[in-house]
Amino acid sequence: MLWFILILLFVGVIIGALARLLVPGPDSIGFFGTWLLGVLGSLAGGFLGYVLLGADVDDGPVQAAGFIGSVIGAVILLLTYNAFIRHRAAA
Repeated sequence: MLWFILILLFVGVIIGALARLLVPGPDSIGFFGTWLLGVLGSLAGGFLGYVLLGADVDDGPVQAAGFIGSVIGAVILLLTYNAFIRHRAAA
């Protein structure tokens, strides 16, 4: 269980950092925000992958497509966050 948590922390930071690199413009989130972005992006990407492609238990929980989907989910969340922050700043 401890290894799962450590891997989740590590992968979450990597996915969040990749999403921040792919989205242009400044982000006002720190290390914890980057990690949270990566974890929530993984959940969103996994959900979208399940809805669009279905689940295949035989492939295992860690797949290259899952990593790519996690980054895409994190990018979508970061774009949504940035749009919300810009909208609040303009109002």
